[in-house]
Amino acid sequence: MRPTLPQFASSFRLGWKWPEALRSLRYHNFRLFFFGQLISLIGTWMQTTALQWLVYRLTGSQFSLGMVTFLNFLPVLLLSLFMGVIVDRFPRRRLLMLTQSSFAVLAAALAVLSALGVIEYWHILVLAVLLGLVNALDMPARQAFFADLVERDDLMNAIALNSSVFNGARIVGPAIGGLIVAGFGEAPAFALNAISFLAVLAGLLLMRLPPFTSPSGRGSGIGELKQGLRYLAGDRPLLGLVAMVAFYSSLGFPFTVLLPVYARDILGIGAEGMGALLAAMGVGALSAALSLAVVGDRHHKGRLLLLSRALFAIALAVFSQSRLTIVSMMALAVCGYAMISQLAVTNTLIQLLVPDALRGRVLSAYTWALGGFWPLGSLLIGWGGERLGAPTAVLLAAAACAGILLLGRAWFPEARTLR
Repeated sequence: MRPTLPQFASSFRLGWKWPEALRSLRYHNFRLFFFGQLISLIGTWMQTTALQWLVYRLTGSQFSLGMVTFLNFLPVLLLSLFMGVIVDRFPRRRLLMLTQSSFAVLAAALAVLSALGVIEYWHILVLAVLLGLVNALDMPARQAFFADLVERDDLMNAIALNSSVFNGARIVGPAIGGLIVAGFGEAPAFALNAISFLAVLAGLLLMRLPPFTSPSGRGSGIGELKQGLRYLAGDRPLLGLVAMVAFYSSLGFPFTVLLPVYARDILGIGAEGMGALLAAMGVGALSAALSLAVVGDRHHKGRLLLLSRALFAIALAVFSQSRLTIVSMMALAVCGYAMISQLAVTNTLIQLLVPDALRGRVLSAYTWALGGFWPLGSLLIGWGGERLGAPTAVLLAAAACAGILLLGRAWFPEARTLR
């Protein structure tokens, strides 16, 4: 008889009782995923900081910053919906082993080119596309993998704890990355990121998961994709959640591509200061993730969604016009808090609403909305920064987010009733 997830979880728990806020860490497999991600994501944020600084150093162009992000997420826009079919057909651990290994190889390539002093802007564009191709599979596979690691009742806690890892790394990674770039250049940051993927790969190998059962009666890939999209289109709350993520990903969230401009030209705080800006955003995001892990199940999730969207628009407007580093950091902390609150609650609601047989396909729509529309927004805000200046472009993004909030309340009133 096939073993169940609770049997696997109970067989490998630690000897002490985890606090309720950390209850997902009672699962052996989730602990491995959690701590492996903690190390790997610190490296990822180091690379993000170093890469943004490298692009702006090589080109001096705000549009070039947007172009790198555009190409990085373009494959997500084009491919992630179909990747959901793959996620439903194959073992998710095997897919994540493939994606994490690929990320490590690409980071190593960046490190070698930078260390040799031969890296050019076009190299970064090519590597951005390759990273995007891997991301198109990694994002839906990673989101669907939570259902393999914890029980349904612990999904909110697991997603919140994973967000805390992501955003804890966002605090530490950029700060370390900024110091490394200022002292030694970009190559060491890329190399350390490549090494950091060994942690998550080791965690995946050590997991004890039930045998994967291939879905029966599957049809063509296109047919399965259409089945998932029909389900999404016929479920108004799900459709509303995904649509709102798409709007914010295209008009609000990509403002981060202009952070090098603020760090160097507006606030005058250099590479170390840019790391501090990203870290401040990470502090707010980590606070959101931890608060959701502790009391997230007690909050009315629909109201929390609306509040987080309003907070994001206000904080982004403040950041756009700030010329004081401390004010900018405080505004970014609120932006991080609001962004992660919105995304973690949205992710949890989708996970709870969708049937397991369609999980990969529906979650691929979520990752498509989150990562696929980001490149369009990155190009738009990069172009706006070139034409209007970064402060005006970011202020317009804040105004667009406020407009999305009002339109969302009218178009998808069901959001207020989701619990």
